[in-house]
Amino acid sequence: MSPRGHGPERARLDEDARRDRNWRRFGPYLAERQWGTVREDYSAGGEVWSYISHDHARSRAYRWGEDGLLGITDRECRLCFAFALWNGADPILKERLFGLTGPEGNHGEDVKELYYFLDATPTFSYARALYKYPQAAYPYAALVDENRRRSAQDPEFELEDSGVFEDDRYFDIFVEYAKADPEDILIRLRCVNRGPDAAALHVLPTLWQRNTWSWGRSNEGYWPRGRIEATRGGWLAEHPSLGRYRLAFDAADGSEPRFLFTENETNAERLYGAPSATPYVKDAFHRCVVDGDEAAVNPDRYGTKAAAWYALAIPAGGEVVIRARFTSDEHPDSGPFDAAFDELVRQRRAEADEFYATYRGAPLDEDERNVARQADAGLIWSRQFYHLIVDHWLDGDPTQPPPPATRRQGRNREWRHLWARDVLSMPDTWEYPW
Repeated sequence: MSPRGHGPERARLDEDARRDRNWRRFGPYLAERQWGTVREDYSAGGEVWSYISHDHARSRAYRWGEDGLLGITDRECRLCFAFALWNGADPILKERLFGLTGPEGNHGEDVKELYYFLDATPTFSYARALYKYPQAAYPYAALVDENRRRSAQDPEFELEDSGVFEDDRYFDIFVEYAKADPEDILIRLRCVNRGPDAAALHVLPTLWQRNTWSWGRSNEGYWPRGRIEATRGGWLAEHPSLGRYRLAFDAADGSEPRFLFTENETNAERLYGAPSATPYVKDAFHRCVVDGDEAAVNPDRYGTKAAAWYALAIPAGGEVVIRARFTSDEHPDSGPFDAAFDELVRQRRAEADEFYATYRGAPLDEDERNVARQADAGLIWSRQFYHLIVDHWLDGDPTQPPPPATRRQGRNREWRHLWARDVLSMPDTWEYPW
C-alpha cells in the first residue's frame, strides 16, 4: 500500500519507514494453518496431510511456525497470542481452524470454518475480525464423511449445511487489537450469544513461545527455551531474543480468569506411546478444560504456554467483553484497564476511518468503499510468518530421528539454497500456506 493524505496512521507509517519506531514488529503474522503443510512433513513418501493431521496438531510441537485463531505474533514468530474456545459440547478445545485435507474434500482441501477479516490499518494499529462458533458440538466427522462421499460434480458440504447454526444458536467472537504504541497492544474480545437461550462459553486467551529449542541446533533463530510465569493480574513472558513482556487481564462479567501453564512440547505419549520430554505438554489445556485432567497443567504456574481460562454463562442475546493488555516490561504501568482503555480503542478505530476516507482516490460510493476497505483488511490480515531452511529440513535435526533416505530424492531436493524467515503476503492463508 502507498497511502495518500496525512493523519495519525500516515505518521505511523512514516515513523516505521524511517525506523524511528517499530510499529510493525507485532502484527497478524500467526499462520492460519501449520498442520498438514509441506514444511512440517517429515514422512518417507511425502504424506503431507497425514504426517501432522488436525488431530495431531494439538499434541505435537511444530518445527517451522505456529497457528491460532485470529492471533498475532512478532515478525520472527517468537511470542504468539491467540484465543481458544470451548462450548461444553465439542470433543476438542478449539485452538485452530479445521478443514478438509486434499484427499478428504470432494473439491480438494478447504477450510470449514466461518471467520471474517473486518478491518485493519497497514501498521496494525487497529484491527478487527470475527469468528463464528456454534453452540452445538462441532461436526468434524460429518464434514469429513459427507464431503468424502460426494463426487467432484457435487457441491461441497459446508459448515452451514450441517445445521449447527439453526435457530441462531452460535456465538459471534469479535477480536479487536489497538496499539497505544508499538510495545503496548490493547486486546478486546467481545463474545455475543446470538441464540434464544443462555449458553456456556469457555474462552482461553493464550500466549506461547514458538518451540525453537528442541531441535539440537544453536545457530541464528534457534533460541533457548524462555519462560512465562504468573504475576499479579497476569503474566511475565521472557524470551531470550525478544525480551520481557507482560500480559494483563481484566475481570470479565465480574469473574477473574484461572491461569493455566504448560510447555510447548510434543505429547509423545499420546502420539507415539513413548515418554514425553516433560510432564506438561502442548495439549494440556485441552486435557484440563475438556477432559477435566488437572494433572495436565503445571501447578507451579510457569511454562512456555499460558492461558487465561474464562468460564462464562452468556444470556440469550447478551454479550461479555474480555480485555487484555500486552506490553513491554519496560513500558510504564498506566493502569491497564482504566477508563482510557476503551477510549483508545475507539480512537484507533476513528483513525482507521480517517485513513481509509482518504486512501482511495477513485470515486466510490459508501458501499464500494466498505467493500474495498474490507478487501484491504484481508490483505493485511494475510501477512504471515514463513520459515523454512531447506538444508535443515532435508537433513533433519540432531535431536530428532534422522529423515528417511528417500527424503533426499524427493520434494525440495534442488532447493538447498532456500533460507527463509520473514513475513510474506499469502494469497490464501489456509489453502496455500506453502
